[in-house]
Amino acid sequence: MKNTRISLFLVLPAIIISFAFFLLPIVQLFKVSVVEGNGISYWNILTQPMYLKSLLSTVGLSTFVTFVSLVIATITGLFLTRYEFWGKQVLIAMLSFPLAFPGVVIGFFVIMLAGRQGLFAQIGLALVGERWMFAYSMAGLFLGYLYFSIPRVVLTVMGAAEKLDQNLIEAGRSLGASRWQIFCDVTVPTLRPGLISSGSICFATSMGAFGTAFTLATNINVLPMTIYTEFTLNANFAMAAALSLILGLVTWVCLGIAKRQGAASVGMGG
Repeated sequence: MKNTRISLFLVLPAIIISFAFFLLPIVQLFKVSVVEGNGISYWNILTQPMYLKSLLSTVGLSTFVTFVSLVIATITGLFLTRYEFWGKQVLIAMLSFPLAFPGVVIGFFVIMLAGRQGLFAQIGLALVGERWMFAYSMAGLFLGYLYFSIPRVVLTVMGAAEKLDQNLIEAGRSLGASRWQIFCDVTVPTLRPGLISSGSICFATSMGAFGTAFTLATNINVLPMTIYTEFTLNANFAMAAALSLILGLVTWVCLGIAKRQGAASVGMGG
């Protein structure tokens, strides 16, 4: 009985925080979306092109950012783990540097690179007399999301790659397996749990990131900006609440699937 009381006392703060910052807001959002929206807010999301396009664009962008981040970060992480060279620690520190910046600052970085006065604009002006700009578009937002997504995956891949059993790789080589076969049959299964975990975090972060989208929001229609517009400019609280719940639901489903797949990968590997 004493141990039960101690356990309850230890878990009580987590219960209070979950109730105050998760359950109550979710219930209130659902109430606003149904009661004030007369129950049609969710139907409008699926039938009105503006809201449906915002939802699909956000999911598509987040998926593409996650895929590209996994590809680039896997190659980079494996290289940094396997090879030693001068300046390696400095390079690793630079790769993790974006994690220190908020989304608004990253948005400014994209503007400095691909805005009207950015580097690409100056190069295009010098070469063809025309400014090359894409900062205030989905391409600019993709670049910003990629900037803060890659470090998360690189660090995860490096941690997983350090646990890679080199004996398995040597055994594969001795049996005549090619580098591609070793990568697919040995390296990828070892990295899969970490890739699934970091990929799900990239997806979730891209789905809900607001600061970068707000900084670049000229011709960008993604859910965080749509929610902000409905809430602050249109005072459409029911639609803002419904969109918020849809965004949370999609992200929650992604994280749940990733968790199950990651657990399955660990089980198969064990």
